[in-house]
Amino acid sequence: MLNISNNQLHKKVNLKKYKSGTTIFDKEYYKMFNRFLLIFAGMGFVLLFLPWTQNITGKGLVTTLSPEQRPQTIQSQIPGRIEEWFVQEGDFVKKGDTIMRISEVKSDYFDGKLIERTSEQISAKNASVIAYNEKVAALQRQIKALKNEQQLKIEQAKNKLLQSKLKVKRDSIDFVAANTNVKIATTQYNRTLTLQKEGLKAVKDVEEKRLKLQETDAKRISQENKLLGSKNEILNAQLELSRIQVAFTDKISKAQSEMYTAKSAGYNAQAQVSKLENSNSNYKVRNSLLYVTSPQNGYINKAVKGGIGGTFKSGEDLVGIMPANYELAVETFVRPIDLPLLHLDEKVRVQFDGWPAIVFSGWPTISYGTYGAKVVAIERFISPNGKYRVLLAPDAKDHPWPEVLRVGSGAKTIALLEDVPIWFEFWRQLNSFPPNYYQPENGSKNSKVSKN
Repeated sequence: MLNISNNQLHKKVNLKKYKSGTTIFDKEYYKMFNRFLLIFAGMGFVLLFLPWTQNITGKGLVTTLSPEQRPQTIQSQIPGRIEEWFVQEGDFVKKGDTIMRISEVKSDYFDGKLIERTSEQISAKNASVIAYNEKVAALQRQIKALKNEQQLKIEQAKNKLLQSKLKVKRDSIDFVAANTNVKIATTQYNRTLTLQKEGLKAVKDVEEKRLKLQETDAKRISQENKLLGSKNEILNAQLELSRIQVAFTDKISKAQSEMYTAKSAGYNAQAQVSKLENSNSNYKVRNSLLYVTSPQNGYINKAVKGGIGGTFKSGEDLVGIMPANYELAVETFVRPIDLPLLHLDEKVRVQFDGWPAIVFSGWPTISYGTYGAKVVAIERFISPNGKYRVLLAPDAKDHPWPEVLRVGSGAKTIALLEDVPIWFEFWRQLNSFPPNYYQPENGSKNSKVSKN
């Protein structure tokens, strides 16, 4: 019966003539199982043509929609030492409430009356500025008086010079007249001498003419000396004019130099006043920083720097706070190959950790426990994990997200793309092809998801 022999019996003898042969060879084996396989194959073939929604899955965390609503840590702008706590972990604080009191650790700010002493220095410097301004005003008045006096002295010297010039002019005329008289006296003397030699004049007449000639010549010499003296007075007047200009220029320059020195000292004092006022303002602000306050309404999460007496550096985290009012969102990450498939307002299904769900990624309409979301932001630069960050906001047209959901919990996301037959999705997965690339109509993808 095993047909292992070369002499096959069933080819020589008809075994169905026997009752046992008829029972064995005509019996149908696994009839129900074969029917089940046939039905299952038919259902599987029909299933291949059912619609399947292509999707992009990812993992992320629950966060907030606005950056100012996200958990944050509070730092101090100055280094210090913790002196007193006013809150406990889990307390609710309002904006401006005091969280802790700190003290200075730098010796430059140990003085408790630092602001008062700085104010006194400012007052003293302001008085110095006023004194310098008064000195500048006095020097300006002195310079003005010197300039007026200089003008008067110059006018006086010019008048004297003019007088000297007129005097020279007058003496010049007198000198010319004296020369003329000398010439006339010389002519008369020569004429008288000639007549005396001819016997027409007496010797006495000649002597009188000689005496008159000598007197006239003496007057000419005297007039010449007077003319030279007048010219010398002109030189003296010009010299006096130059001396006055030089002297007053020196005085005025000296007064101006003192004025500019006083102005420079006043400006320096004013700069010191500004510097002290700046320091005083900084001291006041620094004193206000000795109380660490809440930047917004929220809950104290954790005291990062605990205890009393502990020191810290500026910018070091002191305490964490969670804003009281926030709008939830989900940040998820997608592969670079899937990034071109996502667009703003893209429909996404979200499954939160801690909420039971039955998810059929290809049939979102029959999924249970997922919530609707839409894409509101797509990061333009890749994240350190090698993927692109996508921010999701709740879909107002879908079920509201759980009220007890907390920031930081995990989430799984399913971005819904095109509807394709199941056989096409199998073929795509076997060939490792990406989902169909498409552009949404009117800037957004048509909704394919109904409420669960």
